[in-house]
Amino acid sequence: MNKSELRDLLNKVSTGEMSCDDALMKIKTEPYEDLGFAKIDHQRGVRQGASEVIYGAGKTPEQILKIVSSMLNHGETSVLITRMRKDAYDIVSREIPLFYDELSKVAVAGDPFKENNKTGKIVIATGGTSDIPVAEEAALTAEFYGNNVVRLYDVGVSGIHRLVNNVEDLMSARVVIAVAGMEGALASVVGGLVDCPVIAVPTSVGYGANFGGLSALLSMLNSCASGVSVVNIDNGFGAGYLANMINKIKED
Repeated sequence: MNKSELRDLLNKVSTGEMSCDDALMKIKTEPYEDLGFAKIDHQRGVRQGASEVIYGAGKTPEQILKIVSSMLNHGETSVLITRMRKDAYDIVSREIPLFYDELSKVAVAGDPFKENNKTGKIVIATGGTSDIPVAEEAALTAEFYGNNVVRLYDVGVSGIHRLVNNVEDLMSARVVIAVAGMEGALASVVGGLVDCPVIAVPTSVGYGANFGGLSALLSMLNSCASGVSVVNIDNGFGAGYLANMINKIKED
């Protein structure tokens, strides 16, 4: 049940079309659906403004299919799936039409992206080309939730002029997501240029002493630039979701 459905339910009670007891029973039976292997939180959209997202890694294609089907049957117009393997996509897409991006492993069932309702401006910058899979997970997540996204890829500090040449886009953003591996310096540089929140995403890209993204994570956590927050290593989804929330905060 989403917010619109809950509002319709309350309207029916107020007009006498439905009794309070019937409405209460519907609300009580809606919180989640137990599929045995998963408990689908159908009221997350009411509580948080966005429905549950399926983390595809570790789930079988059959499990993903059943979860998606349940959500669509409960009124969701689209369902976001992250970290979905190609073989899982091949199987699930036989039953349900899916948008799928093989680079980021993001899939969407139902209406993929709300093209006519995009708002604000989120800029996503990467240190290098190798960071793009994580950046695309962030970008597609943000677009799924109805945000305008500008991509600035391969603008890292090893050629800082590439970033400076795009400073107009950076300074007109409501949120910037800085995605970088190696030493993760991009987030600090961007943080020193813009007047909006910067979400730093360390990636596991780098040589041995990168320690699978730990060096970038620690550098970003220790940024001297104000207004920089950090999500977990390779967590493009978390960055895109948070950027969506910030971008949609109404201005006074």
